[in-house]
Amino acid sequence: MKIREEYKIREMAGEHVIVMPGCGGAADMTRIVSLNPSSMYLWEALRGREFTAEDAAGLLTERYEVDAETALQDAGQWIARLAECGIVE
Repeated sequence: MKIREEYKIREMAGEHVIVMPGCGGAADMTRIVSLNPSSMYLWEALRGREFTAEDAAGLLTERYEVDAETALQDAGQWIARLAECGIVE
């Protein structure tokens, strides 16, 4: 899978958010996904390339003190949330 190019990260009120493309140029505040630090790390590391849940889990185990099973579960949840919002293809 791959993060769709049209989605961009913005900083709003000290938080990193994914602003979903909308109509008319104004931000639709109902269509914003907030990223915690680990989500932001995965976004930056994986944006622009094909990846799997295993790739994301590997990044989590390299950076954080987490076992492989937990990392894979967390990566799967992260991907599922992005997919639910149409952010990955």
